Amino acid sequence: MTASTIRIATRASQLALWQAEHVAALLRAAHPDLNVEIVHISTIGDRDQTEPLANMGGQGVFTREVQHALLDNRADVAVHSLKDLPTQSATDELFLAAIPAREEVADVLVLPADSDQQADLDSLPEGARIGTGSMRRQAQLLHYRPDFQVSSIRGNVETRLRKLDEGEYDAIVLAAAGLKRLKLENRISLKLGPPLMLAAVGQGALGLECRTSDQATRDYLAALNEPYTSAAATAERALLNELKAGCHAPVGTNSHLAEDSGQLMLEGVVLSTDGKQRLYGKATASMTDAEQLGRQLAQGLLDQGAAPLIDV
Repeated sequence: MTASTIRIATRASQLALWQAEHVAALLRAAHPDLNVEIVHISTIGDRDQTEPLANMGGQGVFTREVQHALLDNRADVAVHSLKDLPTQSATDELFLAAIPAREEVADVLVLPADSDQQADLDSLPEGARIGTGSMRRQAQLLHYRPDFQVSSIRGNVETRLRKLDEGEYDAIVLAAAGLKRLKLENRISLKLGPPLMLAAVGQGALGLECRTSDQATRDYLAALNEPYTSAAATAERALLNELKAGCHAPVGTNSHLAEDSGQLMLEGVVLSTDGKQRLYGKATASMTDAEQLGRQLAQGLLDQGAAPLIDV
């Protein structure tokens, strides 16, 4: 990085590019004299859109090659969907420097564009074909309706919508954040929130990484960190880390500030992949104790017998 330029590494999908441009705009607003450049990186998760993610290394499949661009000094900042970023860094050379304000956290059900189906899970036909690449979503859907035929779907948001509209699925489940960022809110048929569907750890949030030794970039990024989002994400990621679960494990979370006390409340679920078993817990702490909050809730879930469900 020169004295006045930051290079942002990002995947080349439309959503990833939106995220990178969003961060670039935040940086320019916070530091008007700063020049920001975008560096496109192709990841194996983008190049291979048929193989199940779990068969491609699971954790880090969308982040490793973007991180390599930092380590090789081809870029200064990596913009990740936080839910894709492993909770344990593979190297001390990288630092999670900021988590900006979060977009909506919920998952959503999307029906085909020409569907006249009522937008609720109970109205879907027996054995409805539901597309999702997430074991977390799969497990929670099957817990609610074991008759669903849940199958994997790969590709960017636009590709998944096309597959749905071409009749490969009766419905798919996506993150509200991605649809809203791509101005596709009109495709949202039904929001799936707690208690039926708890979101992925870090869903709706962005994680901004840089080299640990690059203090100048760390200082630039610090202005983009949003305290509540950062605390909530810290608690969620601590829970996942304490469970020793990957970002593709059947683990869901929900965090919010309690209205009466202003404390951070964290809920968590761990399910079997077939949805037959569901363990639930919740805990509350101050935002300054976010990491301990996540560990505490994880231990409660482990005490209920979560470990065998995670080891899939």
